[in-house]
Amino acid sequence: MIDSKYEILPFLPKTSLQPLASGITVVHPLTRRGKGPGLIVLVSQTGITGQSSLAIENGVPCPVMKWAEEGFTTVEITAAALDHGTNALGIALDGLRNSHTIDSKGLVGLVAYDPQLWNKVASTIDTLGEIVGTVVYGNLETQQALSQTSLPQLHHLAGKSEKLLPRGEKLTAYDYPNAESFLFATPFSKDFKYSLESVSHSRNLSFFKPLTKGPYFDLEAIWDEHTYYEFENRSVECTMATMVQEPYVNHITTLRIGQLTGGIGREALTAFYRDHFIFQNPDDVDTEVISRSIGIDRVIDEFIFKCTHDKQLDWLLPGVPPTGRMLEIPFVAVVNIRGDRLYHEHISWDQCTVLFQLGIMPDYLPFPHPVAGLALKAASKGLEYRVPATGVETAKKLRNKDAVGSNQMFDYKLREA
Repeated sequence: MIDSKYEILPFLPKTSLQPLASGITVVHPLTRRGKGPGLIVLVSQTGITGQSSLAIENGVPCPVMKWAEEGFTTVEITAAALDHGTNALGIALDGLRNSHTIDSKGLVGLVAYDPQLWNKVASTIDTLGEIVGTVVYGNLETQQALSQTSLPQLHHLAGKSEKLLPRGEKLTAYDYPNAESFLFATPFSKDFKYSLESVSHSRNLSFFKPLTKGPYFDLEAIWDEHTYYEFENRSVECTMATMVQEPYVNHITTLRIGQLTGGIGREALTAFYRDHFIFQNPDDVDTEVISRSIGIDRVIDEFIFKCTHDKQLDWLLPGVPPTGRMLEIPFVAVVNIRGDRLYHEHISWDQCTVLFQLGIMPDYLPFPHPVAGLALKAASKGLEYRVPATGVETAKKLRNKDAVGSNQMFDYKLREA
C-alpha cells in the first residue's frame, strides 16, 4: 500500500467505447473525473482500432482519443457514415443525450478535420439546438468555400494570409504559414505537423470551454500532485499514473542526438523515472517557485532547483561524479496538461551555471577563430575568451532583481593565452 497525503491515488482510466451506428462511436472521457461535456469530431478515417482500443502512434493519439483525454464525451463520425446518407449528427446527439458520462447537457461542440466533411453537415447545424460552436480545418485559398453558420466558428487555415483575418465573436480565423494543407491537424497523414496541431488544439480549448461550460480542471493542483509523487513521495507508479497514456518528458538542456535525458512514451518514461531520476535525486532537493503562468492547457513555472550534489545525477549531469557542492539552478518548465493528467514536460535550464557552481567550468576557454585586425605576439599560444556565464548569481538574480548588477559582462574581452 502506497502511503500518500492524497485520499485517492492516481489511476489510468480505462478506454470505454459505445458504437451508435456504422462509423459513429462514442468514446467516454479518458479522465479520472469520468464525466464531461459533449463533442462531435468529423474525421476522414476512424481512430477506432478495436472493441476497447484507439489509434495512437509515437505518442500522437487520433482526434477522438485526444478529445476524450481532454475530458469530453466525444462522438467520432467518419466520412463513410456521412456518405451513407444517415442522420449522423442526429444519431450522435441522441447518443450524447443518453450517455451516463455527459454533463453540461445541451451544450455540444463540433470539430471538422476536413472542410468537405464540414460542408456536408453545415446546412443542418443551425437547426440542431444543442451544438453551440464549431471548429473547421481548411485551406486559406479555399476559405470562401466553407459553408457559413450563425454559430460561433473557429477556422484553422493552412497557408499564409496577406491580410488580417477575422477575430470576432462569430468568426475567428488563424493562418498556419508552414502547413501544407488542412491535414496538418490530422495524425498519421503525410501533411501532419505536430507543433502546428498542438497550437491549434490549445486554441480549440480556449474556444470551446466557455461555450460548453468546461471541462475545467485545477491545473495547478494536477501539477502539484505530479511533483509530490516525483520529489516527495518518490513513487514511480503514482508519478506515471498522473500522466496520460503516452506522455513524454524532454530535458532540453541535456539533449543531444541519441543522448537526451527524459523519456518518450510510457515505457521509456517509466524507465527514466525509475532508473535515472526519482531515486537518484538528493535527499535535500527543493524547488523554489519564482513565477507561475496558467494557460488553458498548461502551467509554465520559473523556479530554482536546489540540492546538494552528493549523488550522480544522470538527468542533470550525465557522467559527472558527485562533487558535494550546493546547487541553485534557475529552471523553466512548460507543462502541458490534457484533461486532468499531464501530457508532457519541456524542462530547460542554463547548464553553464551548473558547471560554474560545481567548479568544473574555467573562466576562460580557447577562441578558435581568426579575429580581423588582431596581430598576436610571437610567443602567444592563441586567444581565449571570457565565458559569458556565471554561477549561483543567476539564481540570486532570478530571486531578486537587484541582487546582482546588470550588464557587467559587457566588459568581457578576448585575451592572449
